[in-house]
Amino acid sequence: MMGSMSIWHWLIVLVVVMLVFGTKKLGNMGSDIGKAVKGFKDGVKGDEDKAAAAPAAPSQVADKTTIDVDAKEKSKH
Repeated sequence: MMGSMSIWHWLIVLVVVMLVFGTKKLGNMGSDIGKAVKGFKDGVKGDEDKAAAAPAAPSQVADKTTIDVDAKEKSKH
């Protein structure tokens, strides 16, 4: 079948790629891709942090008549 690739097809492709590029160059490319993915994740995380630090939208603000207080526990003597 032309549509499905077995494990043997992938192994042959891997061997050919290693012969063409060499293991050192493939290692460098893998390292570069890993750094790019990490940079992308850090960038996305930074955008989420900025969005979290932004002021809340009016629909998310508590009712203006609500009073926020800290409850203190009474100690028994």
